[in-house]
Amino acid sequence: MPEQTGGQRPLPAHQRALVVDDELPLVRLVQSYLERDGFEVLTAADGERAVELAREQSPDVIVLDLMLPGIGGIEACRRIRSFSDTYIIMLTARAEEADKIAGLSTGADDYLTKPFSPNELLARVRALLRRPRGPSSRAKPTRRVGDLTVDPDAREVLKGGEPIELTRLEFDILDALSEVPRVVLTRAQLLERVWGSGWVGDDHLVDVHVANLRRKLGDDPVRPRYVRTIRGVGYRVEPGE
Repeated sequence: MPEQTGGQRPLPAHQRALVVDDELPLVRLVQSYLERDGFEVLTAADGERAVELAREQSPDVIVLDLMLPGIGGIEACRRIRSFSDTYIIMLTARAEEADKIAGLSTGADDYLTKPFSPNELLARVRALLRRPRGPSSRAKPTRRVGDLTVDPDAREVLKGGEPIELTRLEFDILDALSEVPRVVLTRAQLLERVWGSGWVGDDHLVDVHVANLRRKLGDDPVRPRYVRTIRGVGYRVEPGE
């Protein structure tokens, strides 16, 4: 029998989750935990069906395995991101850094390595759903970071006038850093500002997203122009460089 999820208050019954994996016992286990917590749960065993359900049913969160029949988890994530900003947690049977980077760079919000605790997955889902889904009603000024233009309200980044395509979390990290130029934000501070208070994941997640952000900006991690690493502390941006 699955263990109890503790004294946490269930989420509203209208929350909908999509679980995508070709291992039926794992799907049933995750489904049971999510249903206990008040979710309506949809399931799929391949990437094509996952994309169809994501488009038709608009789930609030997707638990998506990396290794799937057909198009696979990475391509499924990329296709879903073309029409949806739903939260995506990627599952991988391998702990290799390349797998994590690949999943996050296509728009996944978090990752878990198999085997994992269903309670930990549930905690990650809860933490994601506590994040605000829309922009703030308070207008924010456009900022300059070197030749980058960061527009928080339009959620747009231009480099030399040309748009740069970022995932939601990559943009949120750049937004947080550019809001306080020259001020170092620790990983814990970035987790709180971007992922929300009470985040239960690995703070290494910040490093992976920053690496993806730098790559898309064309930033050299050894001699960065935009996002600087302050060893042992965190990250900062230097406007006007």
